[in-house]
Amino acid sequence: MNNRIYYFFFSLLFSFFLISCEDFLDTKNLTKKDSSNFPVNVEDANQALTAIYARLYCNTVHENPLIIAEIASDDIAGGGGQNDRKPHAINRLLKTDENQFPNIWSIRYQGIFRANMLLENLDMVKDWSSESQKADFIGQVLFLRAYFYFDLCRLFGTVPLNTTSEAINKPKATVDELFGFIAQDLKDAIPMLSSVKFGASGAPEFGRITKWAAESFMARVFLFYTGYYNKESMPLTGGGTISKNEVIAWLEDCIQNSGHSLVPDFRNLWPYSNQYTVADYAWAKNLNLNWVGEAGDNTEAIFVMKFSTTSAGMKFNCVGDMGLRAQPDLRKTFPHGRGWGILPVTPNLVEDWLAKEPNDLRFKGSLFHVDDPEEGIEEYTWGSDTQVEECGWWKKKYMPWYYKLPDGSVDNFTIPMFGSAASAGWGNHNVYDYVVIRFADVLLMAAELKQDVTYLNEVRNRAELPPLASYSLQALQDERRWELAFEGIRWFDMLRWGIEYTAEALQKQHGQAVKNRGLDAIMDMPAVGQRVRETGGFWQIPQTQIDLSGGLLVQNPGWSDTNLLWGGY
Repeated sequence: MNNRIYYFFFSLLFSFFLISCEDFLDTKNLTKKDSSNFPVNVEDANQALTAIYARLYCNTVHENPLIIAEIASDDIAGGGGQNDRKPHAINRLLKTDENQFPNIWSIRYQGIFRANMLLENLDMVKDWSSESQKADFIGQVLFLRAYFYFDLCRLFGTVPLNTTSEAINKPKATVDELFGFIAQDLKDAIPMLSSVKFGASGAPEFGRITKWAAESFMARVFLFYTGYYNKESMPLTGGGTISKNEVIAWLEDCIQNSGHSLVPDFRNLWPYSNQYTVADYAWAKNLNLNWVGEAGDNTEAIFVMKFSTTSAGMKFNCVGDMGLRAQPDLRKTFPHGRGWGILPVTPNLVEDWLAKEPNDLRFKGSLFHVDDPEEGIEEYTWGSDTQVEECGWWKKKYMPWYYKLPDGSVDNFTIPMFGSAASAGWGNHNVYDYVVIRFADVLLMAAELKQDVTYLNEVRNRAELPPLASYSLQALQDERRWELAFEGIRWFDMLRWGIEYTAEALQKQHGQAVKNRGLDAIMDMPAVGQRVRETGGFWQIPQTQIDLSGGLLVQNPGWSDTNLLWGGY
C-alpha cells in the first residue's frame, strides 16, 4: 500500500468543487470559492486533480460499472438474496424503478464538471517546476474527462456533452460528437503524459495515468465505437479522424516501450495468492504462488483504481458484493470470505470454457465450485440468507480472501498486509486495487486490430495452452472471455461484436439449473435476448435527470414500457 493514491475529499475542495444534487446534471457550484482564488499554486492544483480521480469509483450498491457490466453479461447471474431486486433486474435488462442508476450518472458528471473547472482555471497556477510537469497534469485531466464520458456512452448511449463548467440544460449530443470529444481528449493527452518506462526512475506514482494508459484506453474506445456503430474510423472534434493504423501504432508503442509485460504466472495477479492466505489454501499451497501485489512487481497493471485503508468511504465495495453470502462458519469456508453473494458464475460459462479449453490453468485461477475438494471448503450452506440464482460457481479474481490466525480463527488478509483495522467491519477490509487495463488486454486488442495470432499466442502461452496456427475472430473472442473474465469487460465486448451476438449469448442463460433459497429451480428469463434488441444494450436515463431537464432529455429506446419492472422473487 506504499505510495497509494488516497481518494478522499480535501476540505479545501469541498468549498470549491461541491456540487448540488438538485441541479441539472449535478454541475452547479453553489459555494463562494471561485476562479479568483483557486487554484493558485501546484499544491492547489494537485488537490483539485485528486478530487477528479475520486470520481473514478462509484461505491453505490449495484451501480458500479464493473457490477453492472458483469451482471448484464452472459457469464454472471444477479445472485444475492431474494430481496436484492436490482441485480436480478440488471441480469434481465429490466428495472426496479424509474431511477435505476442515478448515482453513476451524477458521479460521472461531477467528475466532468471538476475537470472542466480545473482546465478553465489552470492558468492561475504559476509555480510549475517545468512545462512538462504542467503538460502531464493537463494530460491526466483530459484522460479522466474522456474516461467519464466513455463510461456514460457505454452505459447510456448518447448523453449531454458539457465542454465547460457552465451549467446549461442540453439535449443528448450525437454519437459522433461524443466520441469525437473523447477521442480528441485522448489524442491530446497522449503526448502530454509521462512516457517514462514502468519501474524506471522518474516513473509516475503507481495509480497515476501515463501515456501507456492513454494509448491503451484509446484502443478500448476505438474498438467499442467502430464495433458497435459499424465504423472504420473514429471522428475528432478538431477535425479529421482516428484510424485503425494509428491505434495499432499506439498499442505497439505501449507493447514495445512501456516497460509493462505479462506477469509470468496468471494466478499471481490476484489477491488469493497473497502470502498470508496461500500457505493454508488447499488449492494454492503447492503451486508456489506469490501475489505480485500493487506496486513495482505488478508489471501487468497499466491503469488501476486505488483504494485506501484510511478513508471509510473509499473501500472496494464490489469485492464485498462478490463474497459468499452469510455462511454460518467462515472457518469452514476458508479462505473464501464473507459478502453478499452477488454475481454467481453461470453454468454456461463453465460449460463453454471446459468444452473448449479443459487444460486452461486460468479456469481454476479465475473461478471455483463450492464442492471442489481442492478448494478446501468443509461446509457450505446452500440458500443461506435467502440466496437466489445460485449454482455453486463463484469468481476468484475479486472477492474477500481470508487467512488463518494462530488460534484457528480467520479474518481478511488485508489486516496484516495493509494494516486494515480488525474492528473496522468486514466490508471495510476490501481495499485492494481494481485493475482497469492490464497488459494482456493490450496484447489482445492489438491482435484483434491486426488480425494477427502472434500476440494472442503470447497470452495463451502464459496460460500453458498450445499456440494457434492462425488468427480467427472466434479464437480472439474466446481468448478475451477466458483471460478477462469477471473484470467488467465481457458485456462491452459482447455489445461491440453485435446485438445478435449479444442476444444469442444472453439467451443461453434461460433455463439454466440454479437453486433459489436452497431449492432446485431454473433461470427464468425467456425475453432477455429480445430485451437487448429493444434497448441496444443501453440503460434507462434516470427519470430525475429527464425531469430536471424539463423534458429536453428523452428516454432511451426500450425503457418506456410500464411492464418492465422486475417484481422480484
